[in-house]
Amino acid sequence: MPPTFHAVLPPGGATDFAALTNIFLLAFPALFSIVNPIGAALIFTQVTAGRTRSECLALARAVALYSACLLIASIWIGSAILAFFGITIDSLRIAGGLVVAVRAWALLQAPEAVAARKEEQARQGGRTIAAPSWTEMAFFPMTMPFTVGPGTISVAIALSAARPASSGSILFYVALSAAAVLVAATIWLAYAYAERLMTLLGVTGARIVSRLAALILLCIGVQILSAGIEGLALTIVRAASS
Repeated sequence: MPPTFHAVLPPGGATDFAALTNIFLLAFPALFSIVNPIGAALIFTQVTAGRTRSECLALARAVALYSACLLIASIWIGSAILAFFGITIDSLRIAGGLVVAVRAWALLQAPEAVAARKEEQARQGGRTIAAPSWTEMAFFPMTMPFTVGPGTISVAIALSAARPASSGSILFYVALSAAAVLVAATIWLAYAYAERLMTLLGVTGARIVSRLAALILLCIGVQILSAGIEGLALTIVRAASS
């Protein structure tokens, strides 16, 4: 994860309120930018066309709940899964940084194409979410991969990989989890009030917000990638000198 994560942790791994706040403020923009609830809300209104207000609200709640579960699970047990498969943290940072940067670059270059692909992910066989049983669609594809995809999970795991080695790591995970819960809350708000949001922003406004989020996301991807390359280079140098 970016070096700034370690910078907010006091020496010795002790974590105080200010450090946890900084961790939260670093994690929330990273997760929010890659999820992009505002941009996704535009597609949500299209794939829920024909559904009643109560059904849209229920679907928004379900997607937000599933998204929170996926993000929190990635934060708490993602590193353990990587260790089980023998994947190093630096390898994850490099791969995750590439995934995030490529996705952000594609969104900056052609946001309409990315939106069309997301809309296709949210459909099944050309049918919209107005299928007889919307509950079957809440997790797949509406939550994954439409809302929380592989790139988001990679970022969540990369964030958790910067945990301190001391006993204060629990508080570190709590701060990350709080950021994930807030992102899930923004998903619920954006989806629940998608029609009003789109009326307020309009298609052009939503695309402007998406481009700004993509620019932030590109910077985050480059930062994660550079941290991974730096860590891998240090590992190689240490192995060569030993």
